[in-house]
Amino acid sequence: MKNTCDQLTIGALAKAAEVNVETIRFYQRTGLLSEPERPLGGIRRYGGADVARVRFVKAAKRLGFSLDEIAQLLTLDDGTRCEQARTLGQSKLADVRARISDLRRIEVALAELLHCCESTPEQVCCPLIDALNGPA
Repeated sequence: MKNTCDQLTIGALAKAAEVNVETIRFYQRTGLLSEPERPLGGIRRYGGADVARVRFVKAAKRLGFSLDEIAQLLTLDDGTRCEQARTLGQSKLADVRARISDLRRIEVALAELLHCCESTPEQVCCPLIDALNGPA
């Protein structure tokens, strides 16, 4: 007899991985999770490896990896391709740092525009609106 961990329905898999059933189906459609065979007249069953895989995908998403990048990481999961995984991780880190830099520039620009709004309340035109209407 199979281990009860290998007898999970899709609902039980979703609950164990802390996602909803539609997430499981989406991961199957995108190839991130395989769909087990359906026994004749039966219900598909999932196991502990499926729970681990869904949790891996969730953890990678929290770190900002795209679904395509996650698929690449999953192909490197045999323990022998750490250098390739590191390269993907370094690329993602560079991406994150660039976005942080962009967000800091946006923060400064917005703060300056809002300061202009506060310092010239009697002005007819709003400096923020003017800046957004002006040339890029």
